[in-house]
Amino acid sequence: MQRIKTFKTLSRAVSAASFLSVQALICMGTVYWAVAETLGLSGTGAVILAVIFAAPSALVLVTVVRVAFDAETDPANQ
Repeated sequence: MQRIKTFKTLSRAVSAASFLSVQALICMGTVYWAVAETLGLSGTGAVILAVIFAAPSALVLVTVVRVAFDAETDPANQ
C-alpha cells in the first residue's frame, strides 16, 4: 500500500512530531534534572550525565518522528 504524501498529511505529521517531541524533551529534561539534583551533581558531573542522556534522548526523538510520519501518512487513517 502506498503512503499518502500530500501537503496536508505531511503538515499533520510535522505537527504531531513537533508536539510529541516537545513533550518527550520535557519529560527527559525533568528526569535529568531530578537525577542531577538527587546526586548533587554540578559542573563536570552534570555534563557527563547530559552526555549519558543524549543517546537515548536522540533515539526517542527519532522514534517519535517515525511513528508520527507513519501514522499520518497511512491510508487507513485517512
